[in-house]
Amino acid sequence: MNNQEEEGKREKEEGKEQTPMAASAMDGVAAMALRSVLQRVQQAAERSCRRPDQIRVVAVSKTKSPTLLRQVYDAGHRCFGENYVQEILEKAPQLPQDIEWHFIGNLQSNKVKPLLTGVPNLAMVETVDDEKIANHLDQAVGNIGRKPLKVLVQVNTSGETSKFGVDPAGCLDLVKHVSLGCLNLEFCGLMTIGMPDYTSTPENFKTLANCRTEVCKALGIAEDKCDLSMGMSGDFELAIEMGSTNVRIGSTIFGPREYPKKQSN
Repeated sequence: MNNQEEEGKREKEEGKEQTPMAASAMDGVAAMALRSVLQRVQQAAERSCRRPDQIRVVAVSKTKSPTLLRQVYDAGHRCFGENYVQEILEKAPQLPQDIEWHFIGNLQSNKVKPLLTGVPNLAMVETVDDEKIANHLDQAVGNIGRKPLKVLVQVNTSGETSKFGVDPAGCLDLVKHVSLGCLNLEFCGLMTIGMPDYTSTPENFKTLANCRTEVCKALGIAEDKCDLSMGMSGDFELAIEMGSTNVRIGSTIFGPREYPKKQSN
C-alpha cells in the first residue's frame, strides 16, 4: 500500500464513495464546506494559542473536477493539493494561474520534469523522501530556470512499511542534503501521514514535532520557520493543536472521492 492507497483507506472510513447524483449536489456546498473548515481551523488555532493565519489549508482536490475546484477558488481559496501527476497536469491549465499548487503524492523520478514544466505555478512538493528524488527535482528546477522550489521532507512516523517517507532517524541527514546540497530547492519543513485508523495519530504527530526540533537545532533554524505538514480530514484539528502549520483537507471540503467503478469482465 502506497501513500495514495493509504489516504484512500482513511477517506473510505470517513464516508462512502460518491454517486454521480451526490457529486452534482456537492457542487452547491463545497464553498460552504470550506468556510466550515476554516472556522474549525480558527478554533483549533485559538486552542493552541496561535493565529489562524499561521495555519495553511491545502484543499486536496484528488478526483475532483476543475469546475468544483473553481467554486472553492471563487470562494477565495488559493492553495490546492494533488496526489497524482497526471491529474494536476490536466487540471492546472484549466484553472487560474494564481493558484498555489502543492504536490502531495509519491513522486517518481520520471515524472519530475513533466510536473515542473506542466505546472509553472507549482508552489511546493511535500513528499521528498530520499536523496534521489531531491537530486532529480534540484536538477530539473535548475534546467528550467524557475525560482527555487519549496519542498518538505516526508517522514514515516508510524513505521509502516506500506508508507513512503524517510525514517525519523534519517530525517536530519536528508534535510541536510536538501538544504546544503540542492541549491535549487528551498527546504521549508516536514510532512507526515498518520495511521489510517488514527490509533497512533498523537504519537505520529509528536514524532514529527521531535524531528523538527532536531532539524532546527542542527541547522540553526527557528522552529516557527519550519513547517509541520500533518493532519487530514479526520484529524486536522488535533494536528493543529499539536503544532501543525499545514493541513491537507480533501473529503471534508469536496466530499468523498469519486473513484472509477471497476468493470466486470
